Amino acid sequence: MRKIIVGSRKSKLALTQSQQFIDKLKAKYPELDIEIKEIVTKGDKIVDVQLSKVGGKGLFVKEIQKALFDHEIDFAIHSLKDVPSELPSALTLGCIPEREIPFDAYIANHHIKLADLKPGSIVGTSSLRRGAQILAKYPHLEIKWIRGNIDTRIQKLETEEFDAIILAAAGLKRMGWSDDIVTEYLREDTMLPAIGQGALGIECRSDDTELLEILKTVHDEDVYTCVTCERTFLNEMDGSCKVPIAGYATKDGDQISFTGLIMSPDGKERYECSRVGTDPVQIGKEVSNELKNQGAYEIIKKLNEEAE
Repeated sequence: MRKIIVGSRKSKLALTQSQQFIDKLKAKYPELDIEIKEIVTKGDKIVDVQLSKVGGKGLFVKEIQKALFDHEIDFAIHSLKDVPSELPSALTLGCIPEREIPFDAYIANHHIKLADLKPGSIVGTSSLRRGAQILAKYPHLEIKWIRGNIDTRIQKLETEEFDAIILAAAGLKRMGWSDDIVTEYLREDTMLPAIGQGALGIECRSDDTELLEILKTVHDEDVYTCVTCERTFLNEMDGSCKVPIAGYATKDGDQISFTGLIMSPDGKERYECSRVGTDPVQIGKEVSNELKNQGAYEIIKKLNEEAE
């Protein structure tokens, strides 16, 4: 069997989750010879600017996709929430493995609950989605931009003026952090997750049939169904990191439940819709159409124009 080269970002989290996926693949195919190639993306290079101000889609994937086109790598392991809803025609998501916890983790000094933070308390997040939802529910709090890896952000919580920070729980889990550090996990009634949060997307060339057969053995069809619904909504709404957009789907038997959300960055405008059905693409489109009818697309249009 041929040697397989895997593309991954250079961050500690990206390399850790890449190795975890490779271990899962090797459990099925012990004879596989797999090597990780580290790739630096535009999003990795820009560490001193809020991502929503950088603009564009695919900040963490374009260089990796180029490596796929150039046959420098055979497949890439992405955090699915970083992957644009539309892929180049020659590339495909060959596998969506089991999903880690999709929710956000709220970490506070002295473990003060979010609802108990005093007016003027500073919550650190690099996400417009998180900031908008916090301000909508707790307008007396202040949102301050923060970036860096998990260790860096937790250190900033301890040494700078932040009272709390919010991170994706999946990253903490994959990096082996104890639940003890988390003050509370913010469920969807408080903080609707990012599209695809907690899921990985394994991207490869569409014509690599040998590799696609291998990847199929660690594919999770239920997770794929849920993230297809979420990503359909993202695509229909033309969402990106410039827009406070959220969406979360679950599956129970044949029934898919999905909630989509668009907000203004200040949290004052909120457009939300939920649907239940059996076709993930149809549900994603129905929620999108409903939010457009409510006027949500005006927020997206305005934010996209401001970023140009």
